[in-house]
Amino acid sequence: MNRSLLSALIIGVIAAGIVMGLHQSGLLQSLETAIADLLAKRSEPTSTVGDKWQYFFVFVLAVGVAWMTFETTRRPRLGGIIAILLLELAGVAWVCSLYQVLFQPLPSMMGTALGFVLPLGYLQAAAFLRERRERAPALPPAAEVPTAVSSAAVSSVAAMPAAITPPPPRARGRRSELAPESVAQACEVTAVVCDIANKHDLAEECAPAVFAEITEKFLLQVSDAFRKAGAYIESAGGEGVVAIFGFPESDKQHAEKATRKAMELTQAFFDANKSGKSDTPAIGVHAGVSSGIMIMAPVKNNGQRSMLATGEPVELARRFCIANRFYGSKVLLGPRTFELASKILVARPIDFLSGVDVRERHEIYEPVALALDATRDQITRRDAFWNGVVLYREKRWAEAYSQFQNARGPEGEEDRPLQLYLRRLEPLALQLTTTPLDE
Repeated sequence: MNRSLLSALIIGVIAAGIVMGLHQSGLLQSLETAIADLLAKRSEPTSTVGDKWQYFFVFVLAVGVAWMTFETTRRPRLGGIIAILLLELAGVAWVCSLYQVLFQPLPSMMGTALGFVLPLGYLQAAAFLRERRERAPALPPAAEVPTAVSSAAVSSVAAMPAAITPPPPRARGRRSELAPESVAQACEVTAVVCDIANKHDLAEECAPAVFAEITEKFLLQVSDAFRKAGAYIESAGGEGVVAIFGFPESDKQHAEKATRKAMELTQAFFDANKSGKSDTPAIGVHAGVSSGIMIMAPVKNNGQRSMLATGEPVELARRFCIANRFYGSKVLLGPRTFELASKILVARPIDFLSGVDVRERHEIYEPVALALDATRDQITRRDAFWNGVVLYREKRWAEAYSQFQNARGPEGEEDRPLQLYLRRLEPLALQLTTTPLDE
């Protein structure tokens, strides 16, 4: 059974138990009486919805709302939908009163509210406990002073003032610098996969030695840039560079830092190609960014200590990186990364991609600009593109085509994701304009 559904069922049972206990204890009697009197003003009810049905409604509503709360990443927006649902329950009670049926909305409304509040509390508590587990352990106590040391020496050492110079910062990027006593931990991080976009073309056009030199320079430059930004380099090889932000030191801004660095790197390579100053072939760079829980654990392989980093974020980031070739984008973000970094970004939805489980679909986003650097024109075109994607998914082809036309940039500016959607829509929009109205 899906973990979210199982958790929602447990929340539903708890919510139903709370409402049932409050109802049976009589704590809700005064409120229920006031609501019943209000509903009975127009006509005296001839029948009443029984308690068993009320408890059933409470359970179903709590389970449904809890499941949506666990599944969605936009919980503030879901809160608005829940508020509308509460108003609709009050409306159902009023409609029932018109037919002389007394439906008490208070238990169902409480079940709905608990179905939203309890999962939020659970998620907050889980995040707090996870943060406590991820904190660095306290330093071990100092070793005892050997008996051979004289008491005078001990006194002189004890009298020395504590050093006020902070220890030098520890570089976080190399496996060899991780503490050997590190323990396995599950932590939320952001994985970035950065690779040469046109590496297959370069492999065909260049001699093997030249291609190897290009790849080596790329790996060195990208790894160094990520390491300076505070990332842990999980791997760097023929499949690109895998950098993890938020490890080994916990960092709440891991998604923001990862996204910003991915945008900077891809733009830097793009600008270098545009300037044409380098004698080497042009190198395009793609990046995929995904956030989530990963298992980080020290392991030994052939007697050598290394760090095991495994989890869905790396696999999804690699998939997003490859997807750039199809959509024509440079950086693609997963839904969790977009949620965590949306405050600093102007981004637009691109499409849905299947996850590690083929039944899962992840919406991917393309960052357009940093929020502080975005112009009014970029935001307007982003909004038009977003509207176009929504209308395209609703199969409203003509309206979507119009919105995508509004998303066009200045003459000469290349926007490959936009061109992809326009190519998809042109035959559909043309068919709509040429179809007779009487068909």
